[in-house]
Amino acid sequence: MPKQLSADCQISIRAALLRGETKKSIAQRFGVHVNTVRRYHNKFEPDRVRATRGRPSKIPSSTQLYLKVKVLTGTLKTAKDVHKKLEELGYPVSYQSAINTLKSLGFHAAIKKKKPFLSQKHRKHRLAWAKKYQHWTVDDWRLVVFSDETKINVWGSDGCKYYWSASGDPLKPHHIELTVKHGGGSLMMWGCITAEGPGYACQVLDGTMKSEDYKYILGTTLKNSMEYYGMDWSVIYFQHDGDPKHRSKSTTEWLIKNNVNYIDDWPAQSPDLNPIEHVWHHLKLKLSMYPTRAKGVHELWERVDKEWNTITKEECQSYIDSMPARIRAVIKAKGGPTRY
Repeated sequence: MPKQLSADCQISIRAALLRGETKKSIAQRFGVHVNTVRRYHNKFEPDRVRATRGRPSKIPSSTQLYLKVKVLTGTLKTAKDVHKKLEELGYPVSYQSAINTLKSLGFHAAIKKKKPFLSQKHRKHRLAWAKKYQHWTVDDWRLVVFSDETKINVWGSDGCKYYWSASGDPLKPHHIELTVKHGGGSLMMWGCITAEGPGYACQVLDGTMKSEDYKYILGTTLKNSMEYYGMDWSVIYFQHDGDPKHRSKSTTEWLIKNNVNYIDDWPAQSPDLNPIEHVWHHLKLKLSMYPTRAKGVHELWERVDKEWNTITKEECQSYIDSMPARIRAVIKAKGGPTRY
């Protein structure tokens, strides 16, 4: 029976696979056989499309160019669409041949990204905000405490949807899956990250938070995090999004009364601008590696608390240091969705 890799090693391999690294490079980096990486890839994504060896399909170059244009424009979104179109054009090829054709054209299957819906108003605000802060340096952003809430399921996720794209192909509408903020889940938590490391996290009881609950968290969990790292609001900024409880009159009065400097114009529908979103992703990856389902919310929180405390200062800094690049990406996308 193959030797089981450590949970941290499995998480790192999974993350590398999601970034699109080759199995060979991953195997060399972690000192394992390429078949081991392939075995874990099959474990992480049992339903993924697998490439097989075989004779290339005899499809004319003109037809291949036609298919490439249709995929790039999103007219053909999946390998099944390409297979169907080939049959309509008089090429009775197999589904696998359609996949091989896509690969020969430089396309690869990628997980469909979930992105919030952005109206023209959202895009305009995001672009204006990005231009306002485009000159902030990494050192400036390291003086910001980033915060957010997230919901965590007791078990599993909503699964993955794939799209086909070429290397370096910019993010397009058919590459993303629109979502609505605050979807289903069984546990809600609040947390923050700083350039010195993760702050304290807390569970939101009953899964809902009102202004009074939020002010209590600011006065306890956030305050304790600031004291732990020896931070002073005279030089530190606090970030939170535009959720009504964050922008309520009583919350704003609390922030002013406690001399908290905060970014008061954070754009709506912009999780790609908040580096803590990557921490949530990393946390949920770790939780997904548990071999058994949590017996309930209490056990789930114990796991969350344990894994949250494994997040390092270096990880927090790397995410925070990406802020200038995130802002450039928003400007390049004219306020639209980015790959972050």
